[in-house]
Formats: sequence, structure tokens, C-alpha cells
Amino acid sequence: MDSTMDGKAIVVTGAGRGLGAAFAEYLAASGAGVVVNDVDADVVAEVSGRIRAAGGAAVPCVASVADPDGAEEIVDTAVREFGVLHGLVNNAGLNYTAKPWEDDPARARELVEVNVLGVVNVGLAAIRRFRDFGGGAIVNVSSGALLGQRGLGVYAASKGAVASLTWSWALDLESEGIRVNALCPKAYTRMVWESPRVAELSKPTETPDRIAPVVRFLLSDRAAGITGQVVRCTGTQLHLLGHPYFKPPVLERDEWDLASVERAFAEVLGGALEPYGLERRQPPGLREWVPA
Repeated sequence: MDSTMDGKAIVVTGAGRGLGAAFAEYLAASGAGVVVNDVDADVVAEVSGRIRAAGGAAVPCVASVADPDGAEEIVDTAVREFGVLHGLVNNAGLNYTAKPWEDDPARARELVEVNVLGVVNVGLAAIRRFRDFGGGAIVNVSSGALLGQRGLGVYAASKGAVASLTWSWALDLESEGIRVNALCPKAYTRMVWESPRVAELSKPTETPDRIAPVVRFLLSDRAAGITGQVVRCTGTQLHLLGHPYFKPPVLERDEWDLASVERAFAEVLGGALEPYGLERRQPPGLREWVPA
């Protein structure tokens, strides 16, 4: 089997700028027919025009992934134009920086509606078509922020949800011939340079086009058998994110009361506390414990 995209029909959401635009252009240059989706008509037209000028096949679709009807329209556009659907890149997303005590619930809701429900909406629409066509591949765009990152609590939570959704869908869809993986990219995009905290961690040389080959591979037949994985690429580094697990030791007793929980942490679990956050901060641990 070849990894070429010739004859493949792929939907890329959030394809008007940054990573999504890079993914759409790279896939089209590789031979795929691409649905270029975004909520901004001007950037959709611009990216679609660049693809066509380069000899590729692109169809613009202005719709919001947060709207279930819009999600259906995005997927239907691919089927109407290309007669089939082979792949989906769930890339559309929002981001902002805020301290928890300064965060705005309305802004948080908007982010979750795009970053989580948007992935669900377009994913469900695509999955129904994939089953009709005998299979397909999904790449959900998550983020290393899912491990926890300062000032990005709601964004990090949304990307953690994308990872969990990826693992669950991979289980549900393996018998249907549908592969589902997630990508944690690190790239210097507008989302980054508008976020001061994140901009500190990224460089202008970390361009979105350096991530695009990973997306192409995960959508291709060469990646058959690869599903339920979270892949991180920084442009120079490529690695897998380990799956969460129940960490030993697992302590057992017939009933846990307050005293036994305190003793468990003082004598065993307190010495096994996990570092947390993307920066792997070490917890301070317990103060000196005195039995009640």
C-alpha cells in the first residue's frame, strides 16, 4: 500500500489559517481533494484559491463546527463534491489565556463548544459517512497542554477531552474499519503569538508545514493498524504520548475511613505523588503526619 493521497477526499476544519491551512495545502499537494472549512469566508477563499492555483482540488465550506447542522454541511460538501469521504482532520479550535479567578464563563463556553463539541459534531457526521463507504481515518488535533499548562485551564481541559474522545472512538470504531488518532502539534501560529504565555514556549521557526507530514501519514493507508494513539510533533521531535494508567501500588482494604486514607498517603501514596503539568512540577508532598 502507498501513502499517496491520490483520490482521497479529506475534510480539514479550521483550515483558513495556521495549522489547518498548512494541512489542507499539504494534503492537496499530495493528491487529495480537500474541503477547506472555516468560519471566515475570506480566509477560506484565500486558502482554496492557493490550492487551486497550485493545481490541487479544493472546495470551500464556510460553517461553524460548533453547530451540528454546520458540521453536517461540512461533511456533506465532501460527499457532494468528491462522491466519497476518506478522512477528517478535526483541527478547528479556539484558545485564550486567563487566570482561573479572571476567567469568563461565556468565553469558556465558546471555547468548549468549538474545541470539544466541534470535534464531536464533525466527527459524528463523518463517522456515519465512513461506515457507508467502508471505513476512514480521523485525526483529532489535541495539544500537549492536556497535561496541564499555566493560564490555559479551559483550553487544556478541552484538549484532554479530545484525547479521551480519541481513545473511546478508537475502541468503538475498530470493528468498522475507522481509525482514530490524535495529534499534539507545536507550531508558531496566530493562536500562539496572540497568547503571551504560549509564545514564550514557541519559536517562529516552528512553522505549521513541519507538522503536516504527520497528518498525511496518519490519514494514509501506510498507517493501517495505527489507531487510538496520541502523537506529538514539535517539528523536530516526534513521539507518542503515554496512555494514562492506574499507578501501582494499589492499596486494598474492606473499607476506607478517614484514618486509613490518611495513613495510606502518609506511609505509601505520599511517596508516589506524580509531577503535574506540562512543566512536570513536583508536588510539595505531605507535611509531617501525626496519627490521630
